Parts: sequence; structure tokens; C-alpha cells
Amino acid sequence: MSHLTFRNSPATGGSPAFHLRWPSPWTTAATLTALLVMTPILTVLGYLFHPGSGTWQHLADTVLGDYIRNSLLLMAGVAVGAGSIGITTAWLTSMYRFPGCRLFIWALLLPLAFPAYILAYTYTGMLEPAGPLQGWIRSAFGLGYGDYWFPEIRSIGGAIVVLSLVLYPYVYLLARAAFLEQSVCALEASRLLGCGPWRSFFSVALPLARPAIVVGLSLALMETLADFGTVDYFGVSTFTTGIFRTWYGLYDEVAAAQLAALLMLFVFSLILLERWSRRQARFHHATNRYRPLPEQRLGRLGAWSATTVCLLPLLFGFLLPVAQLGLWAIQTWEQMVDASFYTLAVNSFTLAGIAAVTALFAALLLGYGKRLHPTRWLRGLVRIAGMGYAIPGMVIAIGVLIPFGWLDNTLDSWMRDRFGVSTGLLLSGTLFILLFAYLVRFLTVSLQTVEAGLSRVKPSMDEAAWSMGQSRLGTVRRVHLPLIRGSLLTALLIVFVDVLKELPATLVLRPFNFNTLAVRTYELASDERLADASTAALTIVLVGIIPVILLSVTIAHSRPGHAKPA
Repeated sequence: MSHLTFRNSPATGGSPAFHLRWPSPWTTAATLTALLVMTPILTVLGYLFHPGSGTWQHLADTVLGDYIRNSLLLMAGVAVGAGSIGITTAWLTSMYRFPGCRLFIWALLLPLAFPAYILAYTYTGMLEPAGPLQGWIRSAFGLGYGDYWFPEIRSIGGAIVVLSLVLYPYVYLLARAAFLEQSVCALEASRLLGCGPWRSFFSVALPLARPAIVVGLSLALMETLADFGTVDYFGVSTFTTGIFRTWYGLYDEVAAAQLAALLMLFVFSLILLERWSRRQARFHHATNRYRPLPEQRLGRLGAWSATTVCLLPLLFGFLLPVAQLGLWAIQTWEQMVDASFYTLAVNSFTLAGIAAVTALFAALLLGYGKRLHPTRWLRGLVRIAGMGYAIPGMVIAIGVLIPFGWLDNTLDSWMRDRFGVSTGLLLSGTLFILLFAYLVRFLTVSLQTVEAGLSRVKPSMDEAAWSMGQSRLGTVRRVHLPLIRGSLLTALLIVFVDVLKELPATLVLRPFNFNTLAVRTYELASDERLADASTAALTIVLVGIIPVILLSVTIAHSRPGHAKPA
């Protein structure tokens, strides 16, 4: 794309002169990167207009209703579960002081380190009939199997509980940041008008925090729609399990892509709902003056009630599962930690490292390209390219396989016809498309972090560097990278851990005979070898704790005027 410009020409006495200005290399690179990352999303959306096949009609007549109903039930259950836990714990840790409060402020984020499928495997091992809890019940009360009622963990209710325990930190993180940013004046005014603590919460604090809460719930619901390991293990039919079965069971890529496109419509509906919710009602602080929130000390009963409320999600979302995984790992590590385990670890860490660096490089291209030329066209491309994190990994896997499979087949046919040589699967059978899927899925994380860092660098610093003869690349290398180094390291770490935990895209796109810790955990759990899966699962969880610590530090400093953690 070229740009047409007019300027006065001294040679013609100030008459307009016509100039053709070609886009800079940064803009071109950013545009091409955005278009490349958008390819899987556009591929899947294109199947909405593809004529339905016999398989699609069969799915519509038999299981499509179950996919829609179960997905909606999961979303409703997780919205209630994760929302109630996240909002309640955020309010208590923001406004009150009680035993363990300062510990809960950061510890309530720890369930983020648990992939939902690992929590599902762990609780299944603990609660199944042969597990320790039911075994203790039978032994303690002299009962036999079937003589007592026990909730079924492998059900849609069990999936809702597991997903709520893992995803409530999204709501807690954003809700607590919103509560900390609120002006004390508004809360004190409500108390002077006769509102009690609970009425002030529902009438003032909750409406002010509503935009942040809606964003947190949207993130939790997107992760719910994207989940595969939990619903597959619990036998709950959703879009992600349906896509997997259609692709690998019915071998129909068109029907699988149409299911993926329908799932994307659910995701886009959530995004639009979140933005519509923020646009319809706006809440503003009445003053720009902030002072520390009052540390209200609760009475003995209230204090221990608050401690219990905060302890329960931490206990069931992190402490008990980690203890069970640790116990299983102690029992099985001698058999499971061998040369193959180290190979899995090397595969996982190498993939995660390469994907993190690639995503960071692409984010720098997009972020700095948009900074140099913030045109409407480029801003729109970058926004669409940054939607990958909202798209389920299973959908991205389908969107990557179809175009690259077509490219491989086309190249192979051309080489056979021209030279009598078969090229095979140059792209779709290698790690390349897996890394590309990671880039599409997790680019958003790096892009938002890079853009946040670049926004803190004044444009005058760019101009100063250019006036001293620095090129665009030299300005990035000598000015921006040193200034946003912390943001870059944060982006690398978060993408690294996200890739380490990713299951559906890895399961679909990995080359033959190539495994990661996540896939091995899934395979062992599918074979009911839950104790044997503990070592790989515990490794993923322990590495996942690192970005949680970074998040806890961020939220501790989130309120204006806070010089130290709350």
C-alpha cells in the first residue's frame, strides 16, 4: 500500500508537488505478520458459508443440540461459581483485615497455575469409588459400594466445579484491582447517607467495579469454551470434544471446521457482550484524590468467617490437589522419572521457549509498526490478529491444519507432475504448524504486554534518537528494548507457561511420536493411570506458579498511591 502526499515545492514557488511515499519496512512487516496470524481465524470463519455435508446434517440431527446445551450450562455454572468466589474474596481482601488476609491477597491467585484438566484428573483420583475418600467412608462406617450416596465427579456438575475453582482468579484479579482503585470518598458518602456495609457494596462498589468484573467473567467463560481435557475426561459433550471426534473419528474436515466456526460465534458473542455491557453504563469516580482504603477490622465471628471464605477456594483449588499430586509423585517417581521423562521435559521446554521468543518478536513488529503508523487499517489488522487468545486451541488447530494441509498437497501434486518426486508433508507434518498455532493462540499476551511497555515511552524519545542518526531498528534496539525490558521478560514468561499447559492444539498438531508433558499427562489419565500422570502434571503446575507470583506483585501495586503491597 502506497501513500499519496502533497507538499509545497520551493522550485515552483510554493505550488503543490505530487509525491509517492512507500510504506516503511516496519509497516510492511507488521501488516504481513498480522495477515499471516489472521489466516487460521479467517479460514475457520469461511466454513460458515460452506455447503453442509451429510456428516454435518447427521451432527445437527443427533449431537449438535447436546453441544449447545452443555456449553451454555457450563458457561452459566462457571459464571455463577467463578463470579461469586472471585467477587467475594476480592471484596474481603480489599476492605477488611482478618487472620491470614495478607497471605490470601496473593495466595488466592495460585489456582491459576493449575490447568483445568490436571485438576480434573486429580479430583477424579481422590473422589472415585476406589479413591481414598470413598475408601475411608466404607471403612469407617462399615458400608459397601452402593450402600451410600456420593456425588459423581464425572458429570457436568463436576466440570462446573473444577472449572470454577481454576478460573475464579480471573475475576478475583480484576475485581480486586478495581476495588483498590476506587475512591474512598464515594464509599464514605454512601455510609453518611445511611448505607450499611453490604448496601454500600451493592450500591456503590459493585457498580464501579462492574466493567472489570465483566472482563474477568468474559475471560473465564472463554477459557470454559476452550477447555478440552476436563470435559473430555468427564464425558461431557461440548464443541471442543465434538470437533476432535469429528476430525479424528469421522474424518470430515468440513464438518469439523463448521463446528469450529460455530464455536467461534459463541466466542465473538462473548466479546461483543462484554463491550456492549461497558458501553451501556459508565461509572466514574467523583474525585481524582485517592487515599488508602480504611482497614476495617472484623469481629471474631466475622473475621473467622472471612478467613474460611477465602481459605476454601484456595484449599480445594490448589492445596489439596498439590498435596495429592505430591503424594502420588512420591509413590511413582522412580518408575516415571526416566530417560523418556527427560525427553518430554526437553520437548516441552524447547517448544515453549521457541514459541515465547517468536510471539515476542511478532508482538514487537506489530506494536512498533502501529506506533510508527497508527493508521485505521493497521490498527484494525493488529486488533484482529490479537484475538487469538480468545479462540479455543482446538479451533486454531483446525484453522492451521486446513490451509497448510492444502498447501502441502498442492506442492506435492505439482512436484509429482513436473519432476516425479513426492515432497510429502513439508509443513503440516512438522513442528512448524504447532509453533505457528502457538503464535496465533498466544500472540495476544505478548502484544498487550509490549504495547503497555511502549505506551510508557514518550514519542519525544523516538524523535531524539532519530535526530541523532538512529534508524528505526536502532531506536528499538538502543532505546525501547532497554526501557521495556521488564515488560518483555514478563511476556516471555507468561507465554512460556501458557504453551507448557496447552493441550488441545498440541494434541491435534504434534508430529507423530512427539510428546510433551501435557500430552503425556492426558494419555496416562485417559488410561486411568492417574498416579503415573502425577510427575508430569506436578512439573507443569510448579512451573506455572512463577507468573502467578508476578501477577500477585502487579495487583499489590495496582492502586494509585500505594507504595507497598496491600
